[in-house]
Amino acid sequence: MFLCTLHEEIIDFYDFMSPRPEEAAMRREVVKRIETVIKDLWPTADVQIFGSFSTGLYLPTSDIDLVVFGKWERPPLQLLEQALRKHNVAEPYSIKVLDKATVPIIKLTDQETEVKVDISFNVETGVKAARFIKEYMKKYSLLPYLILVLKQFLLQRDLNEVFTGGISSYSLILMAISFLQLHPRIDARRADENLGMLLIEFFELYGRNFNYLKTGIRIKNGGAYIAKEEIMKVMTNGYRPSMLCIEDPLLPGNDVGRSSYGAMQVKQVFDYAYIVLSHAVSPLARSYPNRDSESTLGRIIKVTQEVIDYRAWIKKKWGSKINLSPELDNRLKIRDQIAPCNGEQQQNKDSEPSYNQRLALSLASTQQLSSGSSASSVSSLSGSDIQHSGMKFSMKGTHNQGNSYSPVSSGGMRQPVGNRGHHQYNRNIWRRKKHRDSLPISLSR
Repeated sequence: MFLCTLHEEIIDFYDFMSPRPEEAAMRREVVKRIETVIKDLWPTADVQIFGSFSTGLYLPTSDIDLVVFGKWERPPLQLLEQALRKHNVAEPYSIKVLDKATVPIIKLTDQETEVKVDISFNVETGVKAARFIKEYMKKYSLLPYLILVLKQFLLQRDLNEVFTGGISSYSLILMAISFLQLHPRIDARRADENLGMLLIEFFELYGRNFNYLKTGIRIKNGGAYIAKEEIMKVMTNGYRPSMLCIEDPLLPGNDVGRSSYGAMQVKQVFDYAYIVLSHAVSPLARSYPNRDSESTLGRIIKVTQEVIDYRAWIKKKWGSKINLSPELDNRLKIRDQIAPCNGEQQQNKDSEPSYNQRLALSLASTQQLSSGSSASSVSSLSGSDIQHSGMKFSMKGTHNQGNSYSPVSSGGMRQPVGNRGHHQYNRNIWRRKKHRDSLPISLSR
């Protein structure tokens, strides 16, 4: 019964967390502004989108990844930086040139929308990776559901970026693909599989069962777990396999997880999520309810008012410019393939209030959001509100004002040290100007 409830909650979460048409329209405008500057400098340059915006697997505040193809001996980073400043495309403080990085890039924040953009030059791997992910989204229709929940889970804990000690989106997606490839049950890859069970099993695998010390992940040729010694034989430049070792399916010899120095913190929070959710769906859950969360998924995922404000602002400004993109159209097709929970679990569920009724999910209180350790930064834009079937939903997590979680069972338990979500967005406070059109005042990123 509880697994069936979790399954339905994941579907609803995906429905209201997925990109909306107006958000896609806003991002296309950002790309167009930057492309205009690039074309003014180099008329023959080719600008392509990759990353999460290309695949449609992006959260409301995800970056936009662009790559510029042209004929240069060295990436013209400084030249483009000067042009972007001249045309006032980006907030001046936000433009950063990372010319010493493994892949040199320009980072900026769009002046009008505050969307972050990364621009690289002549790097084909990102575009190829986006195509690769789209192929697996078609192969495994459940994959996008798992990815959005997992992205949200890591985002709240500030573990969704390599430079903050987390893992990249590409690494996370490859881990999920491997999980589905090598699942011992063939039916786990079918569209009618229980998403709640799959999510718990994902957390169990990478939170406590996977041997990070000795084992690497291989995606190609149907997928396999492979000894790190074997992977090291084909690695380039004398590199050794990393703790989270994922063989790049598109670039032999490259370890996708090479820069993920905080992989063990990710393992720790995955283990925590496994414990929380497995307790939540056990028969004991009736005896020890979590009064701080009205939903099962809400025990590990949190939504706040800032998300509502931000998405409402986007809808107001770009709602009239909606044009269904191929990515959004594909998402709707995927949604149609997912079966509702059925069987005995569904019969038991039918006697309960509907998920939409139970999800009268209250937003974090104003007192919580303003208390001490920056609870507003816990989540600023880390979850999603949604107008769904005429009702407004939000998924309330179990964050307290400190760094602990509310008891899940009679013994209670604390969030792993690796959860640094309370300090997640202090780095990037929204800068607002008087002429900006009613940008949500409470919004921080």
